[in-house]
Amino acid sequence: MPELARVDGPHMGQTQLRAATDRRATLIAQARPVIDYIYSQIRDSGCVMLLSDENGYLLESAGDTDFCTRAAQVALQPGACWAENTRGTNAVGTALIEGRPIVVNGTEHYLRHNNFLACAAAPLVEPGGRMLGVIDISCDARRYHPHTFGLVRAAAQMIENRIFELTFVNQMKLRFHLSSACLGSVMEGTLALSEDGRIIGANRTGFHLLGLTPADIGERDIASALGIGLRELLDLNRHAQGRPVALHRRGSESMFIMVEHVRPPQFLPGNLPAVAPKTTTEDALGALDTGDARVHTAIAQARRVLGRKVPILLQGETGAGKDVFARAIHASSGRAQKPFVAVNCAALPESLIESELFGHAPGSFTGARREGALGRIREAHGGTLFLDEIGDMPLHMQTRLLRVLEDGYVTPIGGKPVPVDFLLISATHCDLKARIGTQEFRADLYYRLNGLTIALPPARERTDLPELIERILAREALERGDGTQLQLAPELAGAFARYPWPGNLRQLAGMLRTACLMLDTGDTELRLEHLSEEAQAELNRKHTAPPPTARPVTLRARADALIGNAVAETGGNVAAAARKLGISRNTLYRRLAAGAIPPEATKTLQPRKLNS
Repeated sequence: MPELARVDGPHMGQTQLRAATDRRATLIAQARPVIDYIYSQIRDSGCVMLLSDENGYLLESAGDTDFCTRAAQVALQPGACWAENTRGTNAVGTALIEGRPIVVNGTEHYLRHNNFLACAAAPLVEPGGRMLGVIDISCDARRYHPHTFGLVRAAAQMIENRIFELTFVNQMKLRFHLSSACLGSVMEGTLALSEDGRIIGANRTGFHLLGLTPADIGERDIASALGIGLRELLDLNRHAQGRPVALHRRGSESMFIMVEHVRPPQFLPGNLPAVAPKTTTEDALGALDTGDARVHTAIAQARRVLGRKVPILLQGETGAGKDVFARAIHASSGRAQKPFVAVNCAALPESLIESELFGHAPGSFTGARREGALGRIREAHGGTLFLDEIGDMPLHMQTRLLRVLEDGYVTPIGGKPVPVDFLLISATHCDLKARIGTQEFRADLYYRLNGLTIALPPARERTDLPELIERILAREALERGDGTQLQLAPELAGAFARYPWPGNLRQLAGMLRTACLMLDTGDTELRLEHLSEEAQAELNRKHTAPPPTARPVTLRARADALIGNAVAETGGNVAAAARKLGISRNTLYRRLAAGAIPPEATKTLQPRKLNS
C-alpha cells in the first residue's frame, strides 16, 4: 500500500552532480544522442526522459517544460536519488534491483505523492555485464501508452550497442542473429573476441541468444558457445565474401553470422605467442595501444604505477592526447569508480583560481557562495585530480598546491584544514625545467609532481596514424547511426600521411569530424572535397622541416635558446616575446642583459620604452 508520509531522498548539490557526471562521462556521451532522438519522437506528449547512474542518481533529463516543472516537485530531476531503498517501488530503483525493464504505473509507486506518475525504465549494462545505470521515460499516469515500454527498451539497447562498439572499436567482432535480415540492425547479437577466440564482451542480445552470463566473459571461447573454432569461423567468413553465413548448430536453430575484424588476427591456435594470453577484458589504457612504439612504452610505464599513489607528469605538445591519456590512467586504476576532476590551469582567471581549486567557507569573502564551495581538490577526494597546463599556474598558487601535496590537507579560504586523498596527474606542453631556470616555476613543486614523467609523441611522429584515423572514423560512424563503415580515399590518405599535423590529434579529429558531416547519405568515402577550403589549402601547402639544431646541454643554455627563439620569432618585440614565453618583460630584459642570446640576435630588438 502506498506510504502516506512524504519521504525526501538524498539530493546532490551542483558540485556533487558535476562530479557524478564527470565519473559517467562515457555513459552520458553515448546516451545523449539516443535520448535526443527518442525524445524528438515523443515531444509535446507530456513526458520526460531520464538517465540515472548505477546508484539511482539522476544525471540527465530531456522533457516537456510543463511536465518537467511538475516532475521537479517530486524531485524527478538531475541530482535526485531514486534508488528503491530511498523511495520504495519506482521504475528507476526497481529496474536497478531486478536488472530488467519494468513499468511502474500510478498507485504501484510506494510513495503516494508519486501516484500521478507512470514510468517505464530499462537497465543499462556494459559489455562485461556490470550495471551502468537506467534509462527512463516518465509521464502523467493518465496519458501512459503501452508503446512507451517498447520505446524505453529500444533506447536501452541502442545505448548499450553504442557503448559496446566504442569499447571494442579495435577488436574482432562476431555479429549474429536467427534471421539474416536482422544483421546490421539494433537487434543483432554481437560478441567481441580476443585474438585466441575468447569472448571478451557481448551486447544484450548476444548474452540472450547464446545463453551467456557475465561470469563467461573472458573465460569461455567461441568454440564452446557456437560449437565452431575461431579458425573455422574465419574460413567460413572469408569464403562468404561479406555475405551472412548460415551456421547449423547441433540441437539448436540455425544462426546467421558475420565476422568483422579491424586487422587480421596474428595469433590463432597453432601459432600462439610465447607469452600467456590476456584473461581479462582490455582496459582503457590498452585501448590506446594502437601500434606506436612510444605510446606502447608510455602505457607500460603508466601500468607500473597503477594502484600506487605516484604523481604522474604528462609531457607533450598541445593536442597530443594528454587529457585522454590521463582519463585512461584513471579508468584503468582502482580509483575508476571515484571522481576524475580535470582543471585547466591556463583557463582559470588568476582571481578565481584559489577559490576554484581550494574551495571556500560560506561567506568567507565578498562574492563567495552562500553555501560555500568544496573546491576542485576536495571534489577529487578518493579519485584522480588532473591539472592540465600546470606550467601556467601562478607562483603563489604553486606554493599552496605544494603544501597540499606535502601535508595531505587542503585549507579552504576562511575554513579549516580538511584531509584529502587523490592521485595527481599533471600535464604540460612547457619545459618546466626551463621555467624553473627563469624562476617561473617552483623546483620543489616540480619534483613533487614528477614521480613519473611520461612523454607522449606528437601526431607527426606516430607510426599508428592509420589506426588512429580508423578509430576516429568508427566513432563518427556511430554518431551517424546508419551502420556504415567510413574510410579515406587514397588521395586523402596520402595527404594525411604527408601532413605534419601542427595541431596534433585534436586537429586530426576536428578535420575528420567536419569531413564526415559533409558526406551525403549513403556515401562512405571521405575525399578532399569533403574538407573545408582552409583544410584543403593547409594539406596542399608545402611544409618544410626546420634544419636540425644541436640540443643545448645545460639548463641555462636551453633557457637561453628558448628566449633567443622567442625574440627572433617576434621580430625583436620584447612584449610579444615575453607573452610567448609566459614571463614578465622585466624578467626578459634581465635575461637579455645577462647575455641570454647571441649579440647578433640583439640587433632585432625594438627599443625599450621608459617605465615599461
